[in-house]
Amino acid sequence: MADESAPKPGHFLPGGDGDRTTADQRRPDGSAPLAAPTPRLGRDDQPVHPQLRGSRIDSRGTTLSGTRLGPAPADDRAAAAYREVFHPEPIPFVPKKRSKGLVALIVVAALLVLGGGATFAVKVLSNYDGFVANPLGTPSTNPSDGPGGAPTSAAPVGKGTPDADVVGKNAIYAAGKLAAVNCPEPAFRPTSKENVRSYYQALTACMDKAWEPLVTKAGFEFRSPRLIVFDDGEETACGVQDEDLASYCLDEQGGSVTMPWQKIVEDYPKHRAATRVQMAQSFGFVYGAHVQNLTGMAEAAGNLADTAANKTAELEQQRRAALQASCFGAVFFGAARSTFPLRGELLQQWNDQIRRSGDEFSKDKVRDHGSSKSHTLWMNQGFATTNPGACNTFGAASAKVS
Repeated sequence: MADESAPKPGHFLPGGDGDRTTADQRRPDGSAPLAAPTPRLGRDDQPVHPQLRGSRIDSRGTTLSGTRLGPAPADDRAAAAYREVFHPEPIPFVPKKRSKGLVALIVVAALLVLGGGATFAVKVLSNYDGFVANPLGTPSTNPSDGPGGAPTSAAPVGKGTPDADVVGKNAIYAAGKLAAVNCPEPAFRPTSKENVRSYYQALTACMDKAWEPLVTKAGFEFRSPRLIVFDDGEETACGVQDEDLASYCLDEQGGSVTMPWQKIVEDYPKHRAATRVQMAQSFGFVYGAHVQNLTGMAEAAGNLADTAANKTAELEQQRRAALQASCFGAVFFGAARSTFPLRGELLQQWNDQIRRSGDEFSKDKVRDHGSSKSHTLWMNQGFATTNPGACNTFGAASAKVS
């Protein structure tokens, strides 16, 4: 007669007779999730010492069957190995003296990190691979140092270029016209984020192809900008994007263009031609800022604005930079006029948007990008000539950069 108390097949399996999993813990298909036992802090259970494989006894002198034999011999190799793994001798802590110079370095680095200079701080600290043992590293001797390593009064190598010359006499102005470029309007219509990204990727490739020969001819290193298509409220290399504004910023990648997409997708079904023109013009502007970055003018223009005598002069410097970026954008579209379809309704929208792009229409009324009159002047000039030399806003009279 079968023993009724004996476990039945599957007794300990999930769902078997011996399964104590509550209904709430089971999955919808009736099975319980597999989970390993999790040790928890605060339990009263004594730790279980594992036995050493290959030995008859553990460190407590207990046989594998549990018979007590007394203390293990002092020279027992298994017991010694057990103590080394599970009861090692503590390593005494010997405090090392740290030089005052190192302490100051770490404090300065910490302040730089808190203040936003994390990249610099990392570079400083990474020069000390073993800075605790050798805080000051090995002193290096500069070939220009005098006896005993004392610095000499040698003249600096080369001559710096004033910021006013960087923007006013830049080599890009004399590099010639932008060659005619075969660049049809990208066929991606702005009906989704991915389509918007594809549109800007195609336009980036066209502008790279057009600008690289001229930038290189002027003596500058060319690199393509990083493209970021952002969601509203997303944090990008240019900060948190809370408006549908295209922007350009200098960053660790060498320059990023950040472009919106949501408002464009929303507007396209209602204003197709205007939306297409807006995408082209706004991207032309930020790519123009990238050309300024490649040629050193973006940084120099910022320096000039930072040292302006007053707010009025500062805003004028900012307008010169913004109007030049717009002009550079128009230079490209002038070079691509035979293939990029600026005609009919698109041409009308192109001109209308230029007239409405003045900073007198901005919400905050800050006059930092140029009036509609100035935008019309510089963009028409760039489009007609296809020559960056026609975009020297920094050498123009104040009335032309109003």
